[in-house]
Amino acid sequence: MSTPTTTAPEDRQARSAHSANGGGTDVSTRLLRSAAKKSYDPAVDIDWDAPLDPQKSWTPEHRVSLYGTPLWDALDADQRHELAKHEACSIAGAGVWFETLLMQRLLKDFYDADPATDRAQWALTEVADECRHSQMFTRMTQVAGVPTYGPVPWVRRLSKLYSVVTWGPSAYATILVAEEVLDRLQREQAEDPDVQPLMRQVNKIHVMEEARHVSFARAEVTDGMARLSRPARAYHRLATALVSFLIVRSLIHPEVYSAVGIEPGRGRREALANPHYREMIRWAGEKILGFLDEAGMVKGPGTAVWRRAFLLPRRSRA
Repeated sequence: MSTPTTTAPEDRQARSAHSANGGGTDVSTRLLRSAAKKSYDPAVDIDWDAPLDPQKSWTPEHRVSLYGTPLWDALDADQRHELAKHEACSIAGAGVWFETLLMQRLLKDFYDADPATDRAQWALTEVADECRHSQMFTRMTQVAGVPTYGPVPWVRRLSKLYSVVTWGPSAYATILVAEEVLDRLQREQAEDPDVQPLMRQVNKIHVMEEARHVSFARAEVTDGMARLSRPARAYHRLATALVSFLIVRSLIHPEVYSAVGIEPGRGRREALANPHYREMIRWAGEKILGFLDEAGMVKGPGTAVWRRAFLLPRRSRA
C-alpha cells in the first residue's frame, strides 16, 4: 500500500501560477502533469480490511462540536469516542454532498467547452478525483458502522439550485470554502498519532489530491473577479457568503447527538453557542477567508453572513 504525502512540489508551483488572461488554462496544464505523476485509488491504496484500533479516536476531542460544554462534561469516555466518530463521518458525508454539487458544476463547464483543451481535460480529471473521494468517504463511513449523514433535508433540496445561482467566481469560491475548511482539519488529523489509522490514511489521500483542485479554483476566482463589473462582483460576493454559510452549517448533522443520547435540537443549539466550536470553524476557514478577502470577495452585505457562519470573528461590543 503506497503512503501519500500531504504536499506536492507541483501543486505548490501551480498554486501561484496564473496569467492575467486565461490563467485557468495555464494552471490546468500544470495540474494535468501533476495528476499524471501522482494520483491514488482508495480501493487499492487503503487497507480497508485492517482492524480498527479501539484506543484511537476518529477526530481529536478538542475538534468535537460539544467540547468544553456541560453536555460534553456529562459524557463518559465511551460516549465521547462515539460522538467523535459520528461527527467525523458527518463531515465526510457533507464532503460527499458538496463534491456531488462540484462535479455537476464541472460537468456543466465541460459541456460548453472545447473538450480538447487542457482546461476541459482538467475538469474531467477533477471529476474523476471527486468520484473516488466520494467512494472513499462512503466506504469509511460503512467501516465505522455509522449512518450515512449529509445535509438536513431542506438544505439538500435547496442545494439543487447550486449550479444555477453560482457560476464563475462564486462557484469556485464556494468550492474553496468547502475544500479548504476540510483541508485544515484533515491536515491536523493526518499527522495526529492518536487518530484512527484508517482516518489518517483517508485524510492524507484527500489532502494531497485536493491541493490540485484548490490551485485551479484559486486561479478561477482571481481571474474571474478581475473581469467582472461592479454589480456582478457584488452578486458573487453575496452568493458566495450565503452558500458558504450552508456549507459550514452542514458539517455536523444534528442526528449525530442521538448516538450518545442527546436530543438533536439541544445538541445543535449547544454546539452553535459553543465558543470552542466557533473558534474551530474560524480557525479552519482562516486561510481561505484571507485569500477571498484579497480577491475582493469578503465585503458588503455578505460580511454579516460570514460572521454568522463563524468564518469571521464577531465584532466586539464596546
